[in-house]
Amino acid sequence: MSEQKTVSPWKYKPWWCQPWSIILTTVTLISGSWLLFKTIWLTILISIPLLTWMGFFVLVWPQLMIRSGILESYQNDNLRS
Repeated sequence: MSEQKTVSPWKYKPWWCQPWSIILTTVTLISGSWLLFKTIWLTILISIPLLTWMGFFVLVWPQLMIRSGILESYQNDNLRS
């Protein structure tokens, strides 16, 4: 019985689309909005779409890619080439 290794979707993304860069960008923009405007309601207004974007690309997107099976087929195509 062979154990199937899960392929990481991050392996196929450029450096600027890695989890660390997405999180760093989100934190920087939220912090920057607070430092620039010093208004909590504006910072919250800016935070909502940024946290939604970050949550999708760091938590949801990788799971969707793994479950879709597209990574395994992409990896198998590259092995055959």
